[in-house]
Parts: sequence; structure tokens; C-alpha cells
Amino acid sequence: MNPQPLDVSDISPSAAPSPAPVSDAWKAFNGTSNRGVLGEVLALQDFEPLARSRLPRCIYGYVSGASETRQSWHDNLRAFEHWGFVTRVLRNVATRSQSTLLFGREWSSPFGIAPMGLAALSTYQGDRVLAQAAAQANIPFIISGTALTPLETLVKDAPHSWFQAYLPGEQMRIDALVDRVKAAGIATLVITVDIPVAGNRENNIRSGFSTPLRPSVRLAWDGLSHPRWLVGTFMRTLADGMPHFENSFAERGAPVVSRHVERDFSRREHLDWGHIERIRQRWPGHLVIKGILSPQDAQQARALGADGVIVSNHGGRQLDGAVSPLRVLPEIVHAVGDFPVMVDGGIRRGSDVLKAQALGARFVFLGRPFNFAAAVAARAGVSHAIGLLQAEVDRNLAMLGVESPAELNPDFLRPLGI
Repeated sequence: MNPQPLDVSDISPSAAPSPAPVSDAWKAFNGTSNRGVLGEVLALQDFEPLARSRLPRCIYGYVSGASETRQSWHDNLRAFEHWGFVTRVLRNVATRSQSTLLFGREWSSPFGIAPMGLAALSTYQGDRVLAQAAAQANIPFIISGTALTPLETLVKDAPHSWFQAYLPGEQMRIDALVDRVKAAGIATLVITVDIPVAGNRENNIRSGFSTPLRPSVRLAWDGLSHPRWLVGTFMRTLADGMPHFENSFAERGAPVVSRHVERDFSRREHLDWGHIERIRQRWPGHLVIKGILSPQDAQQARALGADGVIVSNHGGRQLDGAVSPLRVLPEIVHAVGDFPVMVDGGIRRGSDVLKAQALGARFVFLGRPFNFAAAVAARAGVSHAIGLLQAEVDRNLAMLGVESPAELNPDFLRPLGI
């Protein structure tokens, strides 16, 4: 696949440029100036039903799905309801800012876009849509190891992108992948470690999703019944050439649609902390370990030279019943002290961002909401989603009585007993 220059103007009829993020909290009472479909989107949750109507069942099922009973997915959301804010008043918050320093760079907001595989099936050149919107907003974008766009292309769109790797099963292939990421000029490598085996995603089977996608009558009907997606995303993508899994290894992976080719999932049961130690010796940039739920594992990551961890249960897509990241966040922060602890999972509001930060998170990441935003209105949708979240963070900082997220601590929260 040879990506073509991305012309945002013709991606979607509704993909008009997004307005600048609201910085004046009082403007919230005046609604949005967006016209068309984005005029209906007042919060991140509003994107999902719109995306569901636009995406084929199999693609929506893949993005929205979780493992088994979705217990972990549900608890990721519920965990934020356990906490209520204790506000401070008359604090003069006129000069507040949500800018956040992480790994030597000042980001415009304390949140970023989590790695999401197959985003190019949600909208045309979806990986590039996400990367460019993140770069424009000056928030971090984590390139997925299962993206359909080469990481080298995405780094050109967003030079400060991070890269998330699923480690291959053999040390030689691990070394080759690390060397490829280094050669691309990426400064932050994220290793996802919570996938010794694939999760039991029954929803994929029920929705007709597989990787690669297998041509079938059901898949054909899925596309024909969603003509906007079929023409605007799938056929435009195929016109550029059959997309492949581009970033799983140093070499190109399997095509995304095939009747006979099997995707190389690379057995990972034998991977251990020794592999992280060898990566640390080989990798000169920032090293982040993603998929941590245990304080002991966070301490181990720090001891081996990692520069940070992302507390995560893979969005509820791996072990069903795994604890919500927010519930273990305070223990992990306490265990590692002054060490960058980040978190993802269940974040849908600016209030969620700030609750996580009050509990010690240095930064947070969101996945599905940005994917749905891309499905609805391509880059304009993602920019609108970023702007909505920035506006919520800004208003909430003012109402909490602080001028920056760095001022937050557990004293601003109380458990609600639910």
C-alpha cells in the first residue's frame, strides 16, 4: 500500500474544519457552531451511536467489543463513578492552563490518543486522520502495532508520535522491530505486555469479524448495507492497494482481506522480563510498559529502566474480570513514587481525566471515542472530539479551583460509596 497525500476536504461530506477548542468556559452555554452531523455531538459519548449507524456490523463490533461478558469494560466506566470532587472556591483561576510536561515535551492537554489497530477500516486513511488531528492539537498519538499504515508514514504526519509494539515471539524479530522503530526517528516506545495469548473475544465471531477479513456473503452484505462506508472507506482504500498489517514486525504482515492467508500472531507465552531488559539495552529513547495492573509489576518495570508505565486492562479486551485501571492506580502510584504513571480505560469526560490525575496519573489515553469520531467525520470528527474534551477539562479546572492539572491530588476527591 502506497499512501497518497491526505485531502481532508473530500473524506466526508460532514468533514468541515473543526472550530478551535473552547477556552472560555462561559461559551459552553452557547452550544456549538458546527453544522451538519457534528452539530449533534456535544460529548464524546454522542459519537458512538452515529458511528454504529455508519459502520458495518463487523467493524463496529470489533471497535466496540470486549472479551466474554464485558465485565471489565463495564467496570472501567463505573470506577469513575466511585469518586466525587471536593471543590475549592474563590481561588482566582483566570490564568489556568491544562498544558502538561511529559518526557521533556510540553503537551497542550493531559490526554492523548491510545493505540488502535485497524483504524483505517473505520474511515479512509484512519491512522493518518488520527495522527494529523493529534499533531494539530499537540497531544500524543500512539501508533498501533496493528495499524494498516506504515509507522514511517505516520511519523511524517505527526513527528512526535509514540509507537506501541506487540512483541514478536523470537528475539531476533524483536531486535529487528526495535531497530526499525529507532530508524523511523520515534522517541517513545510503548511495549504492550498483557497479551501472552489472545483474549476470548466472542463478540468478534458473533459480529462476523476476523483478521484477516474472510470474503463471504455475510461480509459482502455488511458492506452493501452501508454504502457510505463501502464507497467512502473500503473501496477508496482498496484503490490505493490492498492494505496490510504494517507494523507488527520489521517486515510487512498479512493483508487485511484474504480467503487463505493466516495472520502471524507470533506466540508470546514465553516472553518475560528478560526481554524487556534486552530491549532497554537496545532502545535509546523513552521506554513505556503498557498493560500494568500490579504494583509489583510497576516496580519491576522501573527497576529494569523503563521511563513510565501505562496502567491498563486493554480496554476490557483481554482478561474479562480484570480490575479497572482506576481502582489500582493509587496503589501503583504509591509503589513507584516519583515515576510517570499513565492510565487508560473508561475515560469519556474531562472529569474522568481530572479524577485520574487527582489519583496520581501523569497522563491519560483514550481509544474508542476517537475511533468513533473518525468514523463519523474523519479528521474533523477527531479534532472536534479533542476540542470537546479540552473544553471539559478547562471548565472543570476552573470549578475545582485550580490553575493546572498538576495541582490536583487525592484531597480533591472523596469516595461516594457506590
